[in-house]
Amino acid sequence: MSDLRDDQWFTEVFDSHGSAFSLKISEKLLDVQSQYQHLEVYATETYGNLMVLDGCVMLTDRDNFLYHEMIAHPALFTHQDPKRVVIIGGGDCGTLKEVLRHPGVEKVTQIDIDEEVTRASERFFPSLVEANNDPRAELLFADGVKWVDDAPDESIDVLIIDSTDPVGPAAGLFKTDFLKRCQRILKSGGVMVQQSESPLYHSGSIIRELRNDMLKAGFDSVATLPFPQPVYPSGWWSVTLAGKGLDVNAFREQAAASHDLPLEYYSVEAHRGALALPPFMRKAFAAE
Repeated sequence: MSDLRDDQWFTEVFDSHGSAFSLKISEKLLDVQSQYQHLEVYATETYGNLMVLDGCVMLTDRDNFLYHEMIAHPALFTHQDPKRVVIIGGGDCGTLKEVLRHPGVEKVTQIDIDEEVTRASERFFPSLVEANNDPRAELLFADGVKWVDDAPDESIDVLIIDSTDPVGPAAGLFKTDFLKRCQRILKSGGVMVQQSESPLYHSGSIIRELRNDMLKAGFDSVATLPFPQPVYPSGWWSVTLAGKGLDVNAFREQAAASHDLPLEYYSVEAHRGALALPPFMRKAFAAE
């Protein structure tokens, strides 16, 4: 067995749950300290390129489609007719690409505080940025919290919070006060979706608190959708949707079943299945 402590492996240790995840690497391609975080890119032997922020795995070539499809398409197929979409975070541009697959979307604004992430994605993950020149796309490098503060009331249809873990630059994106401001800028019938960590590790903590805070912020419904994500802690991840004037536990099934988008994971069956939470998650949420 290889020694995971040597320089042939990148290992992310998740101390609080006594686990770790490793990928065998062949080369370090980038090492940058931006104004906000430490950004690294590695070439791996079996997962393509790997992006790491502050020591945490962000994405790989091999499996990023799972996350990007599940943070984008459930929300877009839940909204009745999404036209105006905003992404907070998402600097790698994979979520932007997925949103722009929907021909009915008229404008997508992506606001990420760290331009270095997008520049790294342009260099090392070209498939993720292939829609950046779409005339419907607007890329801003700014504070997403401030952008939400300055946005007009009821001005967008779908808000996607594609953030890192709730520490450092992303900490403010998980707070009740921020969620209230998100609710304010959504139109009636609007949908918000936020990445919400590991169902196995965080159902009784981060995910339950986020769901409760969304309801306290004035949203009318919430739904958490788990999905596989091999490179994230526990190998299992989730997004949580919140609806303003609609039930996010239902979606446009006929549209989801008949689309011709070139997707690799999301489907009408995957959406239905993700809404059917396992008993341990329902038990964790019972105190809401």
